[in-house]
Amino acid sequence: MGAARAPWAFAPFAPHLHSRARPDKMPEIVTRFAPSPTGFLHIGGARTALFNWLYAQAKGGKMLLRIEDTDRQRSTKPAIDAIIEGLSWLGITWDGDVVYQFARAARHRAAVEEMIARGNAYPCYATPEELDEMRESARREGRPPRYDGRWRDRDPADRPADRAPVIRLRAPQEGTTVIEDMVQGTVTFPNKDLDDLVLLRSDGNPTYMLAVVVDDHDMGVTHVIRGDDHLTNAARQTQIYRALDWDVPAMAHIPLIHGPDGAKLSKRHGALGVDAYRDMGYLPAALRNYLVRLGWSHGDQEMFTTEEMVRHFDLDRVGRSAARFDFQKLENLNGHYMRAADDADLLCAVEALIPHLPDAAVREARMTPERRAQLLAAMPGLKERAKTLVELLDNAEFLFAARPLPMEEKAAALLTPEARGHLARLLPPLEAAEWTAGATEEVVRAYAQETGVKLGAVAQPLRAALTGRTTSPPIFDVLAVLGRAESLARLRDQAV
Repeated sequence: MGAARAPWAFAPFAPHLHSRARPDKMPEIVTRFAPSPTGFLHIGGARTALFNWLYAQAKGGKMLLRIEDTDRQRSTKPAIDAIIEGLSWLGITWDGDVVYQFARAARHRAAVEEMIARGNAYPCYATPEELDEMRESARREGRPPRYDGRWRDRDPADRPADRAPVIRLRAPQEGTTVIEDMVQGTVTFPNKDLDDLVLLRSDGNPTYMLAVVVDDHDMGVTHVIRGDDHLTNAARQTQIYRALDWDVPAMAHIPLIHGPDGAKLSKRHGALGVDAYRDMGYLPAALRNYLVRLGWSHGDQEMFTTEEMVRHFDLDRVGRSAARFDFQKLENLNGHYMRAADDADLLCAVEALIPHLPDAAVREARMTPERRAQLLAAMPGLKERAKTLVELLDNAEFLFAARPLPMEEKAAALLTPEARGHLARLLPPLEAAEWTAGATEEVVRAYAQETGVKLGAVAQPLRAALTGRTTSPPIFDVLAVLGRAESLARLRDQAV
């Protein structure tokens, strides 16, 4: 009779693994967004969060938020705050409290003990040098680097006493692992290409692959929606689910976002944090609309309210091809949202942006009640000419400028001696006019007709004198917004 085998050597799980959840249950739809807090909430992660949120909303379910902070060296509190702030700004909410993965390490270890008891995990004492040699041998022979299973069925008597083991999954070596993906379709992985991955490190800390499975199971996640760079992870995680005899959630792996040139998205393409888009002056509603169309469609419709997104969203309309990020399209979309926005709401968005700008202190100090009222009054003209809130603020600079007004070079060039003479002759009738856009326009048009000059020959010097620029909202609106005293003072500064 042979020697007794260690308990983890028994009952390997079936070699043909399938990711489809069991059909005998109809649970509430539960999705999750699970970022690693090693940096900002990047634009690809924001789209993943949006898709998870929309699917849960569309199906009457829940979306949970889990911070995967097991990498203690790279996970930071500022990064966690940035993720939560980015989601909140974008208008993506979650159900319940935030779950922090690192705090659940004891539960992850308990799951491994269960796998060991089932015979589906085992200790491995391979040294770093041995692992390096395995990789080097695989490289020389043109094979993918794989752990060779040398401790898979070793006698417990062989265990060295001078080092702690890692715990590895006893993965099936034959057959296939199949992912029935809601976006990618059927994806098959030969089990011979998936080695016995590490579940617990030698210090007892769980690996990412294990922690994700245990957390998703315990949180009741029914649908895992994430980037298609996780497809291989899906196969490995399916093996862990089966090793624990747990249902495998439905999976949907959405294509990554590429740049306009088809290359992997980088910072030059727009792979920035959500906070950067906020600071560049994009509206959260516009960014949500843009992100939902990166890989998902509903006919030819481009513009969606949040309610329309929820009503129409489903995973069967997510394409398999990589979406392409286009800054110009985002700008145009944002401009549309700005033009359609209520003026008071847009002013609130501007005020919310100001604290995040480099010169926030100066801008906040200048935003007096009087200037705020002027900005609101100027909003109809300003929002027609801007595609971002930053551009709108830049165009509104004439409201905040102190006399003598700083002049752009092109604006100064408009103020020729002849133009200054027009301004001087316009001052008396303007001083006598009622101060409305309509009344001042009548005065200027009458002057142009009487003197035989084109309206532009008068209006352009007016714009330069009043704003220091060659572009602005309609000039008669500018006069009305600035008010009689300030307008006339600026004109006197330039008149001769």
